[in-house]
Amino acid sequence: MVFQQLGRREVIGQFDGGMISSDAGGLVLREVERCFGILKRFAGCFRDYRDPQRTEHSLKSLIRQRVYGIALGYEDLSDHDRLRHDVVMGVLCEKSDPTGAGRARKRDRGKAIGGKSTLNRLELTPKDANEKSRYKKIVANGDQIDDLMVEVYIEAQPIAPEEVVLEIDATDDIVYGKQEGRFFHGYYGDYCYLPLYAFVGDIPLWAQLRTSDQDGAAGVVPALEAIVRAIRKRCKRARIIVRADSGFCREQLLAWCERQVPVVYYCVGLQKNSALIERLATALAQARARRCLTAAPTSTCCATRATAPICSAIGCASARPLRSSARSNGLLPSRRTSSESEIVGVSSRDLRRISQSSMRGRSTLPSVRGWSTTCPAAEGGL
Repeated sequence: MVFQQLGRREVIGQFDGGMISSDAGGLVLREVERCFGILKRFAGCFRDYRDPQRTEHSLKSLIRQRVYGIALGYEDLSDHDRLRHDVVMGVLCEKSDPTGAGRARKRDRGKAIGGKSTLNRLELTPKDANEKSRYKKIVANGDQIDDLMVEVYIEAQPIAPEEVVLEIDATDDIVYGKQEGRFFHGYYGDYCYLPLYAFVGDIPLWAQLRTSDQDGAAGVVPALEAIVRAIRKRCKRARIIVRADSGFCREQLLAWCERQVPVVYYCVGLQKNSALIERLATALAQARARRCLTAAPTSTCCATRATAPICSAIGCASARPLRSSARSNGLLPSRRTSSESEIVGVSSRDLRRISQSSMRGRSTLPSVRGWSTTCPAAEGGL
């Protein structure tokens, strides 16, 4: 089909392009796999009881098909009924005939890889399956998979880490049909699953699919037991820190961390309330004072309007810290005058007084050793 020319160039439309794919980016992932062999090792965590003489799709081929499909955005098994016709998927699965033209059964010709039913048997095989099972005969070893994810993390480090910070979190996985385990979650406002994740930096160490009709911290202790055990095998002296938000502030988790030998440290969020803030006013003021000594922006350390004037007076750009003294002792400078007072205890009454005075445009902030209390944010009000 010939269209109007563009200058001297002819514009021709043709429909004989042959085999075309929009998933050629997967070839880059194939090169990554050739270098690191992660999928090959992942396939080693499964036991295949199928008869090799009656098997067209090897275990490694099925693992590649499923993982590459997810990486390319095809999460649902039903997507693979269309992907079976994609020659690039045949290449990614290392098929000797990526077009599938030479398959034994006529109805399968042109489909190089497995369909959704074959992948379903891969994913849903029970743990007690064996060679006598009728359909589902590929069994996953969960402990080996857990160990593999930690091994991949350790191998990604240039040297064995001295400290491992585990980031624990849960998130929503929205469902769009009436899948098994479908529940409405009030926080996310939709029907979803509630998977549990554990990361070290950007490397995943744990991914567990859960229903959303339970606490966000459900199952976190068994997950940490498996992760910490695998880390201890390879990094016996590593300091392990668990970090999570207030959704994981549960006695079961904190007590488990404290019982471990060596101890597992934790940094867990605590939901704020007025009584807690009042009791922690002194500690919060001290923490913000130390934070501001590192020249951090005041916006990063001022959590509430009630205590913002303290941070403004200490961390404001116009404040004059004695940086040499701060560096020498890591806390507050030692040089002071008789008129200056330490921020060692700031009561809730002081916080209210500071907040009220700053609102009136007057600065009655307590001085900090070695710092000027000339602060436009305090003197001009919030």
